[in-house]
Order: sequence, then C-alpha cells, then structure tokens
Amino acid sequence: MTLQQAAARLGELLSADRLTLCTAESCTGGLVADAVTDISGSSAYFLGGVVTYSNAAKAAFLAVPTSYLTSYGAVSAPVAVAMARGGRAAFGADVAVATTGIAGPTGGTRDKPVGLAYVSVVAPGYAACRRFVWPHDRRGNKEAAALAALRLALHWVEARRGQST
Repeated sequence: MTLQQAAARLGELLSADRLTLCTAESCTGGLVADAVTDISGSSAYFLGGVVTYSNAAKAAFLAVPTSYLTSYGAVSAPVAVAMARGGRAAFGADVAVATTGIAGPTGGTRDKPVGLAYVSVVAPGYAACRRFVWPHDRRGNKEAAALAALRLALHWVEARRGQST
C-alpha cells in the first residue's frame, strides 16, 4: 500500500463514519498531513496538523510533559503518545496520529539509531504506539514513518468497523 492509497482509504472510512483526524508530526515534517490533504474532499475530515520539531514546540503546542522529554527523549514511545494526545486535544479531533524519529543520515546513537521512529494513534478509548527502524535514506525514512502512521490509523478505523486490515 502506498502513502497515497493509505491516505485515500483512510479518508473514505473517516468520511463514511463522520470522524475527524489531526496530525502531530516531528520526523515526517508534515508528510502525513500532506498525504491526507492530497485527497480531494479531505476538508470534510481533516482538521489540521502541527509539525513540532523542537522539544520546546512539543511542550508548547502539544502539551508534551517536559519530564517525558527529559526522561525518555523526544524519540520515544511516551513522547509519541503524548504528541498524539496533545494534538487530539488541541484540534478536538476524533483520531490523532503522531510521528517522532531520527530520519538521518546524522543524529543516530547506539540506542537510537538512524531510521528509528515511533508512530502513535490516539482515538476514543484507544492509544497505540509502534516502534520501527528503517534502513532507508532520509526521505525514505520519512515516507516510511508517514505510511506507518496512516496504516496504524487505518487499522484502528477498520477494527472499529469490525473489518480486518
């Protein structure tokens, strides 16, 4: 499934179920929001998104606790979930997706290598986060994280409807 296919399918289901979506992105730099808004009619379900690249922006715009940023680091599961929760609260959306990671080619460490990303989806009664490590170049890692975010949101919508992914 391509980024465009995932965005189109997610949009179909969100529209049909009258659900809204927002994004809280870091490592993907707005690619998730871009893919969503490339779909005609996305204004019916997409409320908006933020790109919070710095820790200060994550705290200010998404209410990510500074203690999470200090204790776990910006590239972590707790921060990804907090970003999605903060985005959902800020936009009043039904579903929020968040991405945080190290796109590369620099910035990686032994514990947090280049290609590491955490993707989260938060929806009513649901919060999920997945960890990935991709072997791509910077652009490839960003695209892989964006696709993973859309697929995780799609998984929630389909599971909610009783469909398989």
